[in-house]
Amino acid sequence: MQFLVFITLTLNAQNNKVLVTGPDKKLEVTIGLNAQGSLYYNAAYNGKAILEDSPLGLISNVSDFSKNLKFTEKKESAINENYTLNRTKKSNINYQANEITCVYETPKKEKIAIIFRVSNNDIAFKYYLSQNGETARCIIQKELTGFNFPQITTTFLTPQATPMIGWMHTKPSYEEEYVPDEAIGTPSKYKVGYTFPALFHVGNNGWALVSETGVNGLYCGSKLSEGTKDGLYSIAFPEPEENNGTGTANPAISLPGETPWRTLTIGENLKPIVETTVAFDVVKPLYKPGINYKFGRATWSWLEWQDDSVVFEDQKTFIDLSSTLGFELTLIDGNWDKNIGYEKIGELAKYAQSKNVGLCLWYNSNGFWNDAPQTPKNKMSNTTERKKEMAWMQSIGVKGIKVDFFGGDKQETFKLYEDILTDANDYGLAVIFHGCTLPRGWERMYPNFVSSEAVLASENLIFTQEANDNEAYNASLHPFIRNSVASMDFGPVLLNKKHNKNNDGGKIRKTTDIFQIATSVVFQSAIQNFGIAPNNLNDTPDFVINFMKTVPTTWDETLLLDGYPGKYCLIARRNGDKWYIAGINAEKDVKKIKIDLAMLANKNISFYFDEQNRQPKLKQLKLNKKGQVTIEIQPLGGVILTN
Repeated sequence: MQFLVFITLTLNAQNNKVLVTGPDKKLEVTIGLNAQGSLYYNAAYNGKAILEDSPLGLISNVSDFSKNLKFTEKKESAINENYTLNRTKKSNINYQANEITCVYETPKKEKIAIIFRVSNNDIAFKYYLSQNGETARCIIQKELTGFNFPQITTTFLTPQATPMIGWMHTKPSYEEEYVPDEAIGTPSKYKVGYTFPALFHVGNNGWALVSETGVNGLYCGSKLSEGTKDGLYSIAFPEPEENNGTGTANPAISLPGETPWRTLTIGENLKPIVETTVAFDVVKPLYKPGINYKFGRATWSWLEWQDDSVVFEDQKTFIDLSSTLGFELTLIDGNWDKNIGYEKIGELAKYAQSKNVGLCLWYNSNGFWNDAPQTPKNKMSNTTERKKEMAWMQSIGVKGIKVDFFGGDKQETFKLYEDILTDANDYGLAVIFHGCTLPRGWERMYPNFVSSEAVLASENLIFTQEANDNEAYNASLHPFIRNSVASMDFGPVLLNKKHNKNNDGGKIRKTTDIFQIATSVVFQSAIQNFGIAPNNLNDTPDFVINFMKTVPTTWDETLLLDGYPGKYCLIARRNGDKWYIAGINAEKDVKKIKIDLAMLANKNISFYFDEQNRQPKLKQLKLNKKGQVTIEIQPLGGVILTN
């Protein structure tokens, strides 16, 4: 339920400045006009600058809202909304924010409104364009929105890839590496900007995470431009060559119409960054769930056994593995239509049902936007074929789909995402996207959306030794950046020490077993496609496997306890009355951390950790009356504490 009440905001009529603060008054945003009539804003937390004066405004093919603007009116309200989500970092959310709508007009009396919402640690804003006369459509040629950080700032960014490069010309797919603590204004690898989300460390002033939310088929996905030496990063649209060069890079909207929300999460430390729910706070569900969707854990043969495993008998083996582990699902990967066939997939679905396991099927999104050969293809890209395919899946009891290899961030690609989701809901199918864009509020907007990859994920551990050498480093970034704003289909928990079918060759894992199972908690996705293989039932300690038999994939609460991006992370998640505290260490030295777990005071705890010889260990602890405990995390190792 949402309540609107009158609040008081400060307006300086002489210079058209508006000040809006979060409910606790620590986060302040100023919006104003400069001498040229151009819009700007800035942000401070506890009196310390996070954003210096940063530009606002739009230029369309029919109106110019970049200069010569005049302030006309404002409206304000306080928002206090409660809502629930069943597949993100938190289930019951109370969103409190102060909202202001500032209206400006051009010399031609064309109007633009900017809506700002400011909560205790989050800023969200969007533009609303009125219809002027008979003109009921426009193309947004440029968005001036910028984020101007002080010179003391360092960045944690991942570059946007050049279109139509990489394996089978499948990029951009949000699968690039991060550079930690880089100086602002450093050119990116590909020189075409950065993908969302983007993390900034503003020296001793605090932290800021920049992203966007509420993007659907009515707009394109945006990115950050290259940064200037002065610290300005601006909103940029997709590259024209994305999607095989088809479709426009600039979004078109009807009038009246609006843009997606631009978001910033700001705090003195990283706790608000990891715990934010702003991506969901400012969006609304777009339709009702077709069924009561269920989520959970899946086995996935392709990860360790690769392409040759997509055959009937191997899939039965992994269905049996799911059944033994108590997992809810099994994912069958690409080329199943050729190697197994539709009739045999029906048999597998029936067999899985007898084992109380559901099937998920992989699809190629293509299309005509890359050269990825895996099939089925030309099914998800065509409305008629898509609905036929989904009706067949519904008839045999398939639970969900994983759709791969998308073409970029243009508006027409976002329309395809939305079309797949809405059609899948009609047939009771949950959806995961792979080789894809960042989800932007989709967990709340689409009730059957589960997760997206949009990260350099676990498949790379099979492909390169470098990915294994850097696994802990990359894993310790994701809770602070990528997984902070949306569910992440990483495919964690690979217990083979050597990444091949028989655990006797291939790339070598550098992290410990406890590190691996800790990622089942550190990484958040309501369906987790785990990398456990059948041999792990015999070559891994029973207590490690038993942990995986009970670990949940949905959470009621998430707390950051400690950490630094690229170094280590200690996070607590709650499912019902049970807490899971999981930590990973990417550094070369043992990490010793004293933590306060008041919620587990005087309780008996199962403590999973690595011994100095890197072997996994489980022991029982009883916390003191304050819930205080000191833990050690071995290099490239992990810990888990659970009640």
